[in-house]
Amino acid sequence: MHRGDLDNYVNPSGTATTINGDEPRGLSTAPVFLASICTVLGAIMFLRFGYAVGHVGALGTLSIIILGHMVTVPTALAIAEIATNRRVEGGGEYFIISRSFGTTIGGTIGASLYLSQAISVAFYMIAFAEAFRPLGPWFTSVTGLPFDPRWLSVPGTLLLLALVLSRGVKLGVAALWVVAVILALALLLFFVGAPMEDAGRATRLADHIPDADPFMVVFAIVFPAFTGMTAGVGLSGDLENPRRSLPLGILLATGVGFVVYIAEVIKLTISASPEALASDPLVMSRIAVWGPIIPIGLAAATLSSAIGSILVAPRTLQAMARDRVVPLTRANRFLGRGRGEAGEPFNATLVTGTLALVTVLLGDVNFVARIISMFFMMTYGALCSISFLEHFAARPSFRPSFRSKWYISLLGALSCFLLMFQMDPLYAVLALTIMGIIYGTIQATREGRSDDLAVIVRGALTQATRHMQISLQRDTARTYHGDWRPSIIMVDGRTFDRSVPLQFLSWLCQRYGFGTYLHYIKGQLDTNTYRESRVVLGDLIRSIEFKKSAVYVDTMISPSYRSALAQSLQVPGVSGMENNTILFECSVHDEESILHEIRDGSALAAATGMNSLVLRHGDHFFGDRTSIHVWITWHDYQNANLMILLSYILLGHPDWHKAEITIFAAFPHEQAKEQRVKLHELITAGRIPVTPRKIRILPTGEQADFQQLVENRSAGADLVILGFTNARLEEKGIELFQRHPRLKDTLWVSAQERILIE
Repeated sequence: MHRGDLDNYVNPSGTATTINGDEPRGLSTAPVFLASICTVLGAIMFLRFGYAVGHVGALGTLSIIILGHMVTVPTALAIAEIATNRRVEGGGEYFIISRSFGTTIGGTIGASLYLSQAISVAFYMIAFAEAFRPLGPWFTSVTGLPFDPRWLSVPGTLLLLALVLSRGVKLGVAALWVVAVILALALLLFFVGAPMEDAGRATRLADHIPDADPFMVVFAIVFPAFTGMTAGVGLSGDLENPRRSLPLGILLATGVGFVVYIAEVIKLTISASPEALASDPLVMSRIAVWGPIIPIGLAAATLSSAIGSILVAPRTLQAMARDRVVPLTRANRFLGRGRGEAGEPFNATLVTGTLALVTVLLGDVNFVARIISMFFMMTYGALCSISFLEHFAARPSFRPSFRSKWYISLLGALSCFLLMFQMDPLYAVLALTIMGIIYGTIQATREGRSDDLAVIVRGALTQATRHMQISLQRDTARTYHGDWRPSIIMVDGRTFDRSVPLQFLSWLCQRYGFGTYLHYIKGQLDTNTYRESRVVLGDLIRSIEFKKSAVYVDTMISPSYRSALAQSLQVPGVSGMENNTILFECSVHDEESILHEIRDGSALAAATGMNSLVLRHGDHFFGDRTSIHVWITWHDYQNANLMILLSYILLGHPDWHKAEITIFAAFPHEQAKEQRVKLHELITAGRIPVTPRKIRILPTGEQADFQQLVENRSAGADLVILGFTNARLEEKGIELFQRHPRLKDTLWVSAQERILIE
């Protein structure tokens, strides 16, 4: 790419930019602050703060201001943080969000953001028309028609649309200084004005009119007053240093707005009665030194805000279309098309103007304000949630120079969603459902792109898992033997030849434990075997997902099974718990070499203090999974607790929920009575679901034919659990696992840990 090509590079959003970033774009922090503060101190401040004080009192209105800023301050901090993460170009909030979190998240939030911006145009034009209500009697006397603000708002919207289509962005920035001066003058004349005659002498912080509107209705109507703090973000493409100007301008406007609102509530409370405040939308003009300045200020502020919204909303829609976020290809082409050298969003402005005009025809400030509140709540709640998750995800790619705090973002997200349901539960559910549908639609239409939300959530889970693993490892030494749970590892090279072992591991670890399955690949670790292992791992993961098994899977490349086993026994548990049990498997059809591997592997496990389980399976596949027989003998009584606990754990899986446990205990005649009492106490105290009639004490002698006894009683059981010791395995060898050929599926258990059942 040549130097000339670099200078004219167009980024994926369709916005022209310079690679080296040295070319100044002109505007400083002041326009960001002015655009934001002129929107914050707008229609609601002039038209609805008196209504709020009249209906919920000064204390209620102050509570609304605080609640509103519990939403907007965390959002302002989140926007400031996101804005300093990457080089900021045109496209405003959508560009900032999509370039930090991906176009799927950006498109979802952008859709809600666009609707709030587009409907805001209508809201400000309706409020602009309200500024002329004092001229209503004159209008009626001249025309004979009742005054309707739509006589002004509808043609005003059409005229504004025509001006924007013809003049573009140059229309808005120059007006900011004029509007700011008018607003400052209007507020000054209001604050120095004298109280009305019916105001009373005392400050009545809790007084309000009878039959007042509910608090949350008033909140929904007033909330748009707090949402203008990000209006200056729309200037992102025209700033010389957006990373500095955006956060500084946004936070400064938020702070100034908060102070002005508090002061206005106090002034209104001491200057007018609740009845006057509730009945007169322009009550501020009756308090100000020169009354006409209030409707003039209202007209200037609303017109400026309407201009800002109709400039920003089409650019948001155009940026989304250029990112191909809109599901329809033709719609993307139509909406993304610009006009002139600056690429003015002509088509997107037409769509925005049409939407605004339809909303203007509704004509009700309160109704439109409530719609805007819900859209802004969705947008702000999503932004704060993403910011909160990003703090915990700790992705290296997220490197903002300005940092908010995770708990502030969490507070903002919770406040948004709680207030949404307080304002209107039905609309809140519908709004969240719509956002979910938009996210799913965008994700489905963007082939080959990753799930942006999943990336952030995965990062947050990774961080949470890391902290939990470290904490669990530190607490390992303090683990109580009565709190034992299985953390089972299995190394097997016959994964795709048989499904029983992996299925059995998932049964043991579905609810109470954690399972790690390593597919063994014989060979030296090199490029070819590693590539093979990645392919196998993909197949394993898909198989696990299909079966919905709660098992962690991976591969192990090693020259021999013994070396693979030795390595696996030493690796830390991926759950944060150390692996405490190893599971081996063999089929009744396997050669004896497999049994020799199991014998050697069990000896290795014993050397590390790890419990051994050996599953011998055949063609029965655990039958109906309704019967589990546990055999306890005087040879291996130390295995009894683990054997009983494993049988109980199996019952926790839905596949085994109909099973019954039967315990057979074979002891010499002289010990039978004593062991019966001990076993009943163990089962009762340990709350193991085994009825007394399912505990069978079998008095026997040392020389009795134990094999015949087991096969006669348990040949029909779906699973038989037997114990073994290392000494007996060394003495009997592989013949130990070949005993009881008439049994179906059998599990041999050797406990190396002291496990309590209490």
